[in-house]
Amino acid sequence: MEIKKLPYHLTVCKLAGPETIDLNKEFYFIGRTDEELSLVCRTEDTPDNVTDCDDGWRGFRIQGVLDFSLIGILSELTGILAENKIGVFAVSTFNTDYILVRAENLDRALEVLGKAGYTVI
Repeated sequence: MEIKKLPYHLTVCKLAGPETIDLNKEFYFIGRTDEELSLVCRTEDTPDNVTDCDDGWRGFRIQGVLDFSLIGILSELTGILAENKIGVFAVSTFNTDYILVRAENLDRALEVLGKAGYTVI
C-alpha cells in the first residue's frame, strides 16, 4: 500500500460560523456537529473567524480509492504510529484516509511506516 506525503503545513481549528469557509480552497476538511464547527486546512488558508486554533501539523494520505469493505487499514497505520509514540489526528473522505501528525514527527512517522512495509511516495 502506498502513502503520499502532503507538501503543505496544516492547521486544525474551530470556527465561530461557516461564513468564512471558502470551498474553492484546495484542501479543506469540514466537520459540523451539535457542539462545534471544525476545519482542517492549509495553514495559510486559515479563516479569520477561528475560536480555537492549533498549527504545526503535517500529513499524508493513503493513495487510491479504498473500498468500504476493507477493514482495519486506518487502525493498522495508527497502531504502528502509536507503538512509536507518534500521536495522530485522522480524517477520512469518501475515497481515502488522511493522517496528520505534528510537523516534527512527520519524517519519523514516514520512516516507521516504510519499515513496516508501506511505500512512501
